Amino acid sequence: MIVCDACKACQTAQAKRRLNVDAETSPVTLQNPPDDAQKLIYRTRLPVRIWHWLNALSIFALLMSGATIFNAHPRLYWGKFGANYDQPWLVIGKRGQEGFLQLGSLEIPTTGFLGYTPYSTKAIPPLFTIPNYYSLAEGRQWHFFFAWMLVISLLALLFYSLFSKHISRDLALTSEERKPSHLWQDIKQHARLRFPTGEAARAYNPLQKIAYLGVIFVLIPLVILTGMTMSPNLNAAFPFLLDIFGGRQSARSIHFLCAAAFCAFIFIHLLMVVLAGPINELRSIVTGWYRLPPARKDLL
Repeated sequence: MIVCDACKACQTAQAKRRLNVDAETSPVTLQNPPDDAQKLIYRTRLPVRIWHWLNALSIFALLMSGATIFNAHPRLYWGKFGANYDQPWLVIGKRGQEGFLQLGSLEIPTTGFLGYTPYSTKAIPPLFTIPNYYSLAEGRQWHFFFAWMLVISLLALLFYSLFSKHISRDLALTSEERKPSHLWQDIKQHARLRFPTGEAARAYNPLQKIAYLGVIFVLIPLVILTGMTMSPNLNAAFPFLLDIFGGRQSARSIHFLCAAAFCAFIFIHLLMVVLAGPINELRSIVTGWYRLPPARKDLL
């Protein structure tokens, strides 16, 4: 009887082991493995996140304080000179209670938005200005403060990238991504609102890289240099800037066009964040962690 009991105990233990093995390799478990495409990855490093938010704050403040400065003379010219009797290429104004935007010979009604609103007769209403009342002196103070913040944050990003290789590793286009066929395919995918998924979502897509590189190496430097060109004090230190941009009024026009380009970039950037999944995208730029979207099986 003792031997039999021992045998039964062994058989019971073996049966349990077989059940455990069967459970570990059951069809249900194998058919539903953990989805790697749903895992969290650390995509955005802390220095990049800090730069993003400092840059966002600076640009919004610069756009709104710049609107206050623009309201002092809402006309733009090309060349060295620009005054009320010179021919502008852009005017935001009003006639009576009607606002308008004039581009060359084209005039666009803007009543209620630009030029004239029920609560303002300024070219750009106080809803979009800092301060929210007209004060050229205060507008300039806000503008210069955040201009320095923009310059310092850009230099800090470039210094960080020098050691971390952030730009060359994360933003530089690969040889495959530089091919026109690849770029065209990426444009078509975005037009269809089909964003990268699975492992492809680990890195920035080509259009993102081009946009971010354009902001870092074209828009921000250009807006800084044209801003310097408009300053009489800085003209004494950097007189060649007037020659590069063709005069102070041309620099002012280019400065304005850069601001318009920033507005377009912000609109498209926020639109893509919403369409791609705002919670996931915001998590990435706030905490650094990003959840890879499930890979699509059908990419046609």
